Amino acid sequence: MTPEEIVDEFIARLVRLDVDAACELVTDDVEYDNVPMGPVRGPDGIKGVFAQLSGIVGAMEWVIHRQVAAGNVVINERTDRFCRDGKWADLPVAGIFEVRDGKIALWRDYFDMNTMTTRITELLG
Repeated sequence: MTPEEIVDEFIARLVRLDVDAACELVTDDVEYDNVPMGPVRGPDGIKGVFAQLSGIVGAMEWVIHRQVAAGNVVINERTDRFCRDGKWADLPVAGIFEVRDGKIALWRDYFDMNTMTTRITELLG
């Protein structure tokens, strides 16, 4: 698979909330950095973040608006959508992925923390 295909498959697995399957596509030393919140490392770090999220949301959808790949780097602009009890919240995100030896070694997301806090608060309503 190309780096772009790896990222697309990773996202597809995350959206299905199959974090274990998604983590099959990351390196053992992957860095996952939600920039406003700080980085975690390794598949277990990613699983920890999504364990917290799955306690809040019942479904996710990521709408990719633009995506480019150059070499082993994939950058996308997207809207991450989260659902709880039939109510959806949207979060604009820019993501950077770096692929090494067929797996994601770096995943960095940029978003506005205030927007995220507001959206999650609305979902918890």
